[in-house]
Amino acid sequence: MDELTAEVVVAGAGPTGLMLANELALAGVDVLVLERMHERTGLSKALNLQPRTAEMLDLRGLLGRAQDRSFATVADGHFAVIPVSYAGWDTRYPYQLGIPQAEVEAVLEERLAEQGVHVHRGHELRGFSQDAEGVTVTASGLRVRAAYLVGCDGGRSVVRKALNMSFEGIEGQGHGVSADVLLKAAPPGAPSEWRSMGAMVTSQSPGKFIGVIPLKEKNLYRLTFGDRLNRPDNLRAKVADEEVRTAVAERFGPEAEVAEIRWSSRFSDDSRLAASYRVNRVFLAGDAAHTHFPAGGQGLNLGIQDAMNLGWKLAAHLHNQAPTRLLDTYEAERHPVAKSVLNNIAAQNALIPTTPNQLALRALFRELTELPEVQKHLSGLISGLNIKYPTPPPPPPTPTHPAEGARLPDFPLPTTNYASTLFHKGKFVLLTKTPTPTPHSEVVVAEVPTLPWPNTTKVLVRPDGYVANTTGSVEGWLT
Repeated sequence: MDELTAEVVVAGAGPTGLMLANELALAGVDVLVLERMHERTGLSKALNLQPRTAEMLDLRGLLGRAQDRSFATVADGHFAVIPVSYAGWDTRYPYQLGIPQAEVEAVLEERLAEQGVHVHRGHELRGFSQDAEGVTVTASGLRVRAAYLVGCDGGRSVVRKALNMSFEGIEGQGHGVSADVLLKAAPPGAPSEWRSMGAMVTSQSPGKFIGVIPLKEKNLYRLTFGDRLNRPDNLRAKVADEEVRTAVAERFGPEAEVAEIRWSSRFSDDSRLAASYRVNRVFLAGDAAHTHFPAGGQGLNLGIQDAMNLGWKLAAHLHNQAPTRLLDTYEAERHPVAKSVLNNIAAQNALIPTTPNQLALRALFRELTELPEVQKHLSGLISGLNIKYPTPPPPPPTPTHPAEGARLPDFPLPTTNYASTLFHKGKFVLLTKTPTPTPHSEVVVAEVPTLPWPNTTKVLVRPDGYVANTTGSVEGWLT
């Protein structure tokens, strides 16, 4: 058995694990990524990046690579399959980027390799033990000694189970199936492009739904269908081809011919949240910390944002540049965000009608979504643009500035660049209207003529793009 060392072991090379590894490597942390699979599956799985995730990838100069691999720009999101606009938000990306999960992983693994880090594939995590000084991780053929372990190993997380972590939530009663289906020819009425969520999902009877999204390849579609009132005895059983073919016929008519079923997978409408995201030197992120019905692709986006939150904090702590308590803010900030996502998905599920009363409720709700205020509220929930982290209140009588804890809206600099380019190195950024000395070696100072908030002369922004304060002080953040 090979003996290795690292500062951080990341278990799982999905989007969350790869994003976290990139963040750590960018900060100069010795990171080792373990993945049980010998190679990437190449399966499309999740299909979108929400606006806030696009913004965060842009902070690291990664969005352009994702756009090059994308196949659609979707003008709106949806809440319970009712289209909602992102137009009310100050963002450069008021849309969903249609991109298969496999392509997101390819972008992240490519950047990781450029930073000199390669995924250790074919090494399934078997167990670990931790003590006051670190964590000893055992995987097939490897033993690694590290300071920290982060479980990014999915909804059936080995790390979470080894911690005996409570993983409770809503026990659903239905199920769904996602499949990539190649048809012999485009059926009449089939969409040729994914530009909006309007009319993408239909319902044949109470509780049942069928959705279709055209993918990049001609006549290739993502088919998602299910029944919110019934589920099979075994959710892990292979999806029968006939089940997919029946759904195709229901959606497009019996004349639609299936040439190939590329991939299919069954999912439940359960929602679960880990009781804690940290046990001493072991953390959880992504689906290892939260799972839910895949409404709006929020799972992949939630995981990438977990990684962006944890990465710079772990790095700062390992470099002795931040107080230990900074690590506690990972759970304090991200656990409520996941809980909010689970709540909004539960509400969306409740709006998929199974009774005449619910049908009436949905009709009324659809009317309400026509109000701009409602559109903005709902799109903020599904996009992550509404996230605002709690900040310590300033000493009285000074009120808390509305910018603190909120995301920094991107804006043009006097050069041809945008403010987002200042974050490519993963450091704090101090935006100031007046000449200001650098308060810390980990802070980039940028003098700007304007700021997004009136009557503000300086803003200290965290590496993940959220405002730390409007004083410019690094106290409580860096040492």
